[in-house]
Amino acid sequence: MAPALFAADLPQTVLYGAAYYHEYMPYERLEKDVALMQAAGFTCVRIGESTWTSWEPRDGEFQFEWMDRIVAAFGKAGIKVIMGTPTYSIPPWMFKKHPEILVLRYGQSGPQVDPWSGTYPGPLRPGAYGPRQNMDLTNPDYRRYCERVIRKIAEHYAHNPTVIGWQVDNETAPNGIPLPNVQHAFVDVLKERFGSPHKLNELWGLTYWGQLVDNWGEFPARDGILNPGYKLEWERFQRTIVTDFLHWQAKLLREYIPSNQFVTHDFAGVNTNVDHWAVGRKLDIAATNIYFNAQDKLDGMEIALGGDFFRSVKNAPYLVTETNAQTIGWDSRAQYPPYDGQFRLIAFAHAASGASLVEYWHWHSLHYGQETYWRGVLGQELEANRAYSEVSTIGADFKRIGPDIANLKKDVKVAILFSTDANDTINFMPFSDRVNYMNLVRQMYGAAYASKVEVDFVTPATENLSQYKVLLVPPLYSASDEVLNRISTFVENGGHAVIAFKSGFTNEYSTVRWVRSPGPLRKAAGFSYQEFSNLAYTVPLKPDRYGLGVKSQASTWAEFLLPEGAETLASYDHPFFGKFPALTRNHFGKGTLTYEGTVLTPEMQQAVVREVLQLAGLNSPDLQLPSAVQVRHGRNRNNHQVHFYLNYSAAAQEIAYPYAAGRERLKEQSVAQGAKLGLEPWGVAIVEELR
Repeated sequence: MAPALFAADLPQTVLYGAAYYHEYMPYERLEKDVALMQAAGFTCVRIGESTWTSWEPRDGEFQFEWMDRIVAAFGKAGIKVIMGTPTYSIPPWMFKKHPEILVLRYGQSGPQVDPWSGTYPGPLRPGAYGPRQNMDLTNPDYRRYCERVIRKIAEHYAHNPTVIGWQVDNETAPNGIPLPNVQHAFVDVLKERFGSPHKLNELWGLTYWGQLVDNWGEFPARDGILNPGYKLEWERFQRTIVTDFLHWQAKLLREYIPSNQFVTHDFAGVNTNVDHWAVGRKLDIAATNIYFNAQDKLDGMEIALGGDFFRSVKNAPYLVTETNAQTIGWDSRAQYPPYDGQFRLIAFAHAASGASLVEYWHWHSLHYGQETYWRGVLGQELEANRAYSEVSTIGADFKRIGPDIANLKKDVKVAILFSTDANDTINFMPFSDRVNYMNLVRQMYGAAYASKVEVDFVTPATENLSQYKVLLVPPLYSASDEVLNRISTFVENGGHAVIAFKSGFTNEYSTVRWVRSPGPLRKAAGFSYQEFSNLAYTVPLKPDRYGLGVKSQASTWAEFLLPEGAETLASYDHPFFGKFPALTRNHFGKGTLTYEGTVLTPEMQQAVVREVLQLAGLNSPDLQLPSAVQVRHGRNRNNHQVHFYLNYSAAAQEIAYPYAAGRERLKEQSVAQGAKLGLEPWGVAIVEELR
């Protein structure tokens, strides 16, 4: 099913705008706000998701007049609307009637370890009124109220021509709490999947500590459980709660809305507590909220990572429903507004990764509430400002060239295997308090990013890897034989894999295999191992294969690899560990498997990935770009190749343009192959090939 956003009667362009909450304004200014947005080139706003009490101030009493005039004003101005379902923060009257709906509250923010990063309170039990997203998504009373308000809003706006799409809920995540109804539903899922608890006794090894379960009636609750297999299945179930909740909302909407209105959900960035691919199956288009450090910390990686990830969820363009306008944070400890030029760089970076919508959170800065310092395009004085001025230049450019940079088709040859199971099972049995699965995902992604390579994300459920030449595998601690054999086949058929330590150690139930590690990967990897050790301190590696000096070192973990055909690329410079390889490469079939038996430095990870890219024949001229300059590519509606050059530095850059002759679209100047192309500080250039 093609995303409805790209229906024939909707603009084939990059939509641009902000979330808008007129109900938060201190005085009436709807016409002025709409005029300012129109002048800034805004074409789309997101509204309605944050104010259940405005829709339904009292139980069963619905009001639409306040929103009708907002939608009408945007319609008159030619600005489209994405309508949100307001289910992520419940009204006080609902809490008064059903306090059991709320299951979480928030504690105090922790210490600010990094001066560039804000701090946020963690969730606590029991529940209390005040925070958002603190409810039991399975509670039947909550679901009943949700269904009623969704149906009322959908019925009212389904055929409004200004409304182009619907956002279900907001940054939804599970709460993980084993409430009685949730525990009962979990057991029902286990019954359906495994049939008998005796099967779980076998798979999870419940004979340990004498915990064999004889019947479902004595199946223990989640609290107190230490068994990794149980915990893994519980985390999977928690993700299905979110999936079912969002699928249920989407199904309700589709009873009312026409085919030219899309359904989406704004995922809260790249994380592991949601099955993005499962949720995405019932969405027309994926959306995400991408935030990042600005000023001197702006390197574009969070934008690229989020873009590559959510483009992969449906293998299609995606929406950025929230991104930095000015400063962000739930307090004022990390207030870093973008420098001049960074607003433009950020907006075009989103488009370069495949975003078909760039929206700020939000239009105006709040005068009250928890997000007072999460500032919008306008400040609290509600006047045009430096941000508005630069935002307006972006709107003008999107209006002019948006159709030629939207809906880009990308030919990506590198993939990262992303596994929520691996993340969970490593968290159950952590190997470090400093390094975890997501750290290593980001390190591998960062290595590809430093090599100017765009990446797709695949999952253990991805059956066909043949379109890729390189597969990066962060520690795949828990995986089935089928998944590991698929990786081996990928290598045997000519692919090049880079695989991190701990991969293949346990099966899909988090039970350790009773064969030598790395289990089914052994033949393709060309080694096995029986022992491992933590590293209490860093250990140099020899030889210094990549000329990195002190950056050529290992830390945290070491597997005692026993080569069985694999070439040793680096060993530990240590009297005992030195007998074991730290980094190996095995030629298997037509491809290679490079294995990292330890935690490498980011610099060494980059060197390893770059070497494997070269082995795979991915010797792009992009590798010659300055380190501060990133590039993204895609083929547009005219079947022309488009190249985005993004300068993430305060220094002007000059590059030799290596591709076919084209036109730089922001300045509308011709660019010959081999010509010098200048980039201003924090600047961007977009070259569309003419052939």
